[in-house]
Amino acid sequence: MTVALKNDNKTPLVISPAMRRKAGFRTGQELEIKASGGAITILPKVPNANDEYTPAQRRKIDAELRKSADEVRRGLVSGPFDTADEMIAALKREIRKRGTKKKPRSR
Repeated sequence: MTVALKNDNKTPLVISPAMRRKAGFRTGQELEIKASGGAITILPKVPNANDEYTPAQRRKIDAELRKSADEVRRGLVSGPFDTADEMIAALKREIRKRGTKKKPRSR
């Protein structure tokens, strides 16, 4: 769909309802408008991570991230591994350190 109009710098530019429907824009949807190189682009506004969570949820997430970063600093993590065999060997060492024994299979 193409619509031609003359820009007289007095009347605001209006996008017709048919054009908005064709673009898939919904009523109340936030839009982002960018101008570059003689073109105007209108896109749906991408949600920001800060908009998706309540302040209480964000505090909980931030606390968990701080806890994870602290565990990394203290060396309580494994890897990264270059191969699956390296990962398996590390898991076997961890099992031996913990003294975990295989359970007998029931038949």
